[in-house]
Amino acid sequence: MKIGLVLSKTPSYSETFFMSKIKGLQESGHQVVLFVQKKDTSFKLCKVVAAPKVYRRNLILQFILIGFWFIKLLLHPRRFFRFIHLEKGANRPWKQIIKNFYTNAHILTEDLDWLHFGFATMALQSEHVAKAISAKLAVSLRGFDVAIYPLKHINCYDLLWKHVDKIHTISDDLLSIAYTLGMHKDTEFAKITPAIDVRKFQPDLKPYKKERSNSIKILTIARLHWKKGLIDTLEALALLKYQGVIFDYTIVGEGNELEELRFAIYQLGLTNHVTLMGKKTHEEVVLLMNQCDIYIQYSISEGFCNAVLEAQAMELLCVVSDAEGLSENVLHKQTGWVVPKRDPVALAERIMHVIKLSDKEKHIIRSHARDRVIQSFNLEQQQKAFVKFYE
Repeated sequence: MKIGLVLSKTPSYSETFFMSKIKGLQESGHQVVLFVQKKDTSFKLCKVVAAPKVYRRNLILQFILIGFWFIKLLLHPRRFFRFIHLEKGANRPWKQIIKNFYTNAHILTEDLDWLHFGFATMALQSEHVAKAISAKLAVSLRGFDVAIYPLKHINCYDLLWKHVDKIHTISDDLLSIAYTLGMHKDTEFAKITPAIDVRKFQPDLKPYKKERSNSIKILTIARLHWKKGLIDTLEALALLKYQGVIFDYTIVGEGNELEELRFAIYQLGLTNHVTLMGKKTHEEVVLLMNQCDIYIQYSISEGFCNAVLEAQAMELLCVVSDAEGLSENVLHKQTGWVVPKRDPVALAERIMHVIKLSDKEKHIIRSHARDRVIQSFNLEQQQKAFVKFYE
């Protein structure tokens, strides 16, 4: 079976979700082709086909390339005319049809059994490609795709729902949201959660000396974006500071909200308690987790979150919001704690509760969390699930 995966760029070797999926399919005898907009020449795991480039400032070159792909696709006249027919049937204007033909030309010339868009937003303006090449269409649902993007683009997936053959969701909540967005109830689907290489996330087996220090070490790993709820987290920590709790809070990640976060830290009087560390490698993250007590992921919207899985594997005490997949990632009062989002007071109260737990109670939560990650969120299970998804 030949499977085409559509992503914005070739995955880095730290992106275990996609890397594991590709390796698992190949080991099961399937051929994988990766379609991307940005190609990294160092990526050698499978065949990579880059999308045609768009030259907005060089119209002559752009018309030459459109002509080149037009001639190339004429070698497949049936799929070419089928694609045009489907686009016209959707009442798209000719200008958009030509644009869609060009941006999808690299896929239209390939022979595939499955065409799988790694993100639902990437399938927009490409809804007819799979049918044009007589392949089945699969789409993955992730946090931004269904929880945020449709709020600004009403009915954006109406055409996609008509043509998709199978849905991959990373959480039950995202699937439920997709139904509210118009996805048909009888659409075939499979839930395959993110997974991690638990061998890379081994907690320090030494006694928890860090807990006997005066300062509670708290960690969040997140893109600096409003949906990660970092301002709410800072407000909760400011409440703890007012109550006399001594803590050090570290945020790992980059993003556009850096300036706003710096100001919030200053305004809340947390300058001496919060460290913005920027981007770190997986190896550095493991070392950092081994130095921390509590992990917080108080997101406003979150598909699932690999970092929370990693934190549980490292036996950190995890406090998360109830945004989308987080309540499936962490089981409340079993492997961590789930707090209603956008409620800094409730978050502060829960963190205080966690701090006051006995060592025995903390040990039970830690052990349950790591055991569940090992049993339910390992790469081997994920690989088998994706093989089954297509077969």
